Amino acid sequence: MSQQFFREVSPEAPELQPILNGLFGEYEARYGDFFRNSKEVELTEWYLPPRGLFIVLERKGEIIAMGAYKPYDEHTAELKRIWTRGDLRRQGLALLILQELERRAQRAGYQRIYLTTGFRQPEAVRLYIGHGYQPQFELRDDMEIYGQPPHDGRLRFLKVIDVHSVAEAS
Repeated sequence: MSQQFFREVSPEAPELQPILNGLFGEYEARYGDFFRNSKEVELTEWYLPPRGLFIVLERKGEIIAMGAYKPYDEHTAELKRIWTRGDLRRQGLALLILQELERRAQRAGYQRIYLTTGFRQPEAVRLYIGHGYQPQFELRDDMEIYGQPPHDGRLRFLKVIDVHSVAEAS
């Protein structure tokens, strides 16, 4: 495999546009206008160090995957924008992003990680469950139920990344 490396970027960096377009295009293909009326407010400063972070994974000068975190609360980072370019899936790149974000969040002093994914993203659900994230919902054969009221379509997960600090805080 060719050399690849992580790089911190601003969430407003122009070189992110193609991969962000890919991410939002995929959301559109999977969900149509399902989430259109519940757009989240996102501020750039939430993703800037020391409390936030936006990283890309590059190979041969191209961004191939990305991910970010922002503060959820004082002790919890919220992962966002984990995505791999469509033509490079099934190479473990999302896992590399996930692990790097966890390492950096722990270094930044976070003790837990929170994240959400959509009810039509079974590969993301498998990734998170397979790497220690605890679903905050009932696992079901048909995830479409979470796209119906009273649910909002978001599947929530939580993971403790710094057991020692959590024990001291208790």
